[in-house]
Amino acid sequence: MNWQLLARANTHPLRISILEVMALDGGRTLSPNELSYELQAPLSNVNYHVTQLFKAGLIELARERPVRGATEHFYRPATGGRLQAAA
Repeated sequence: MNWQLLARANTHPLRISILEVMALDGGRTLSPNELSYELQAPLSNVNYHVTQLFKAGLIELARERPVRGATEHFYRPATGGRLQAAA
């Protein structure tokens, strides 16, 4: 367990909520847009915190999809036991 990564992720309530939603049902793959809808939070805030969780290695990029000239990114909880070991 990398406690430093886990502590960094828990510095903001929205990051905790993102990790909780993604961990439901054994681990879900969601885009920041879907997370924004589920958490009723502004997309810009969700996207920022998803990026920080990705940089910390707590979530990973699962796939990408082109959408109206942009690319939608989908993330899932990181494999490798960083977060799962806490359970």
